[in-house]
Amino acid sequence: MNQNRLSWSNDGLAVNPSGSWAMEKYALLSNYIEMFSTGMLRKWGKRIYIDLYSGPGCTQLRDSGTLQKGSPLIALSVKDPFDKYIFCEENPEYLAALRNRCLKNFPNHEVSFVEGDCNAKVDAILDAIPRHSKNQTVLTFCFVDPFSLNLQFETIEKLSTKYVDFLVLLALDMDARRNLKNYLKPSSKKIDLLVGSADWRIRWEKFSERDNSFQRFLAHEFEAKMLALGYRKHSRGNTKHISTRDGTLPLYHLAFFSRHPRGYAFWDECLKYGSPQGQFEF
Repeated sequence: MNQNRLSWSNDGLAVNPSGSWAMEKYALLSNYIEMFSTGMLRKWGKRIYIDLYSGPGCTQLRDSGTLQKGSPLIALSVKDPFDKYIFCEENPEYLAALRNRCLKNFPNHEVSFVEGDCNAKVDAILDAIPRHSKNQTVLTFCFVDPFSLNLQFETIEKLSTKYVDFLVLLALDMDARRNLKNYLKPSSKKIDLLVGSADWRIRWEKFSERDNSFQRFLAHEFEAKMLALGYRKHSRGNTKHISTRDGTLPLYHLAFFSRHPRGYAFWDECLKYGSPQGQFEF
C-alpha cells in the first residue's frame, strides 16, 4: 500500500502521539475497510463505521514528527464512503479536534459523535446505528483500539446484537504481560471485565501448567467469548501479532471477528500486504 495515502497536513488541531509501529495497524485497517466499504456497497442498504476509541483523528509519529491519518480519517477517506460514521472519544479536546476535521474536510459525510467512555456510552452508540429491517439492511464494521486493557466485553456483546464485524486491538503485551501480578489479585476486576468472566483465574491456573503465556491465555479467552456470540473461528487463527519494526519488542495483537466467511476472505487479502508478523494459532 502507498503509505502517502495515510499522510496528513498540519492543521493546528490536537494530535495523538504514537510510535512508528502504529502504521502497520493503520495500513491493515485501511486495506480492510477499503475492501469492506466497496465490496458491501451494493449488498447492504447501509454500511456503518464505528470507532470506539477514535482520538483526534490524526497521529504524530514520535520518531519522525510526521503526521498521519488516524483511524477516523482513514475510514472517512475510503473511495466508497460508509453511509454513516459513529465516533466515540472520552477526551473532549480530541473529540473537538475530530469534529473540526470532519466538518472541514468531509462536510458531506454523515457523522455522529459520542463523548465519553465507550463502555459507559454503548447504549448511545447503539442508538446511533440505523435500524435494520427488510427494507433497509444494515451492516457495521467496528474498530476497537484502546491504549490498554480497559475494554469491557459487555460493550462488544451489546454491539454484537447488530450485524457487526470487529477488529479489536488487544494490548496483551503492552498491558497484560507487565501487570500479571496485579491482575491476579482478587480485588482487580480489569480482566474480569475484559473477558466477561469472574472465574478466569481458575482457567489460567490450569492453562499455565502447560503454557505460561498470559497473553496467549487472554487471547484464547477473548476468542472463546466471541465464538460463543456466534462469530466464526478463522482457520489460521483470529489474531495477528504486532511487534516493533525490528521485531524485538512485542506490542499488541489485532483480533478480527466476523459471522460471515466473506469477512475473513477480505481479512486474509489485506494481511497479504502487511509485514510478516507472527500469529497466534489456537
